[in-house]
Amino acid sequence: MFLGVDSGGTKTAFILISSSGEIIATHNEATSYYLEIGLETSKRVISRGLMALCAKAAITPEKITYSFFGLPAYGEDRQATQLLDALPEGVLSKTQYSCGNDMVCGWAGSLGGLDGINIVAGTGSIGYGEYKGNSARAGGWSELIGDEGSGYWIAGRGLALFSRMADGRAKKGPLFDIIMDKLKLRDPLDLVGLIHGDWNGDRSKIAGLSKYVNEAANLGDGAALDIFRAAGKELAQVVDVTRINLSWPDGEFVPVSYSGGVFAAGDMILGPLKEHLSDKYSHYDLLPPAFSPVIGAALYAAKSVGVTLPMHSLT
Repeated sequence: MFLGVDSGGTKTAFILISSSGEIIATHNEATSYYLEIGLETSKRVISRGLMALCAKAAITPEKITYSFFGLPAYGEDRQATQLLDALPEGVLSKTQYSCGNDMVCGWAGSLGGLDGINIVAGTGSIGYGEYKGNSARAGGWSELIGDEGSGYWIAGRGLALFSRMADGRAKKGPLFDIIMDKLKLRDPLDLVGLIHGDWNGDRSKIAGLSKYVNEAANLGDGAALDIFRAAGKELAQVVDVTRINLSWPDGEFVPVSYSGGVFAAGDMILGPLKEHLSDKYSHYDLLPPAFSPVIGAALYAAKSVGVTLPMHSLT
């Protein structure tokens, strides 16, 4: 049995898959993003999720052949990496798992572990690809430094647009009324107290506001539409740089897929992404994701020990 764990900005998903491709059990916990909740809390989330998953599957942790834990920000802080590697300890032995960045889960799921590039746009954003045994990443610099095209990035630009609309620096469009209504603001300036006071700048909550930018864009708010166009352009650049860093031969088709909550916006984000990809390289092949990132984590766990899971049973 192979365990996949995909931790993102809003939740930690667990899945257990047999060698015949049968999904044995699934479980969700809160985020285990250590930069947001701390390493001790991350360890508790992982341990609690593992025990809950094993209880659902009616097995002991020793029965798990191998596991892959996709963790946000893994590998981006040398001092933290060793501590992140130890998160599953106490439930699993060191020979039962490996840890890596959650970008690997998105790639393995969306492309079934085949050569190509996956672009993640969830709370944050990052690109990851593999080609003939080589791997490369781009983006994923955190919300304060980069994460262009992510939910947090879209929300931040949406909130800035709201402030300009409130001041009169921009013409009021649907976004203004949507945010006033959805966040139950009596006065536009109440937004400051909500974000910095009640929410304490919570990364995930702020990223969740990107859905209001999408709603406004669907109602014809031109400025909100521009935010999604800019997001698509940024994500396309991440993909293109990843291709270049992989030394993908010119003229060869590059499979590209995607994962993350931003893509729930559908053509609002996929349209600009496809347009800007084709502007950069004519041989990109944008494909819908084959599987979810958590299934990708389990596929990667099996691949790590030389096992190929039959994917037809996972659809």
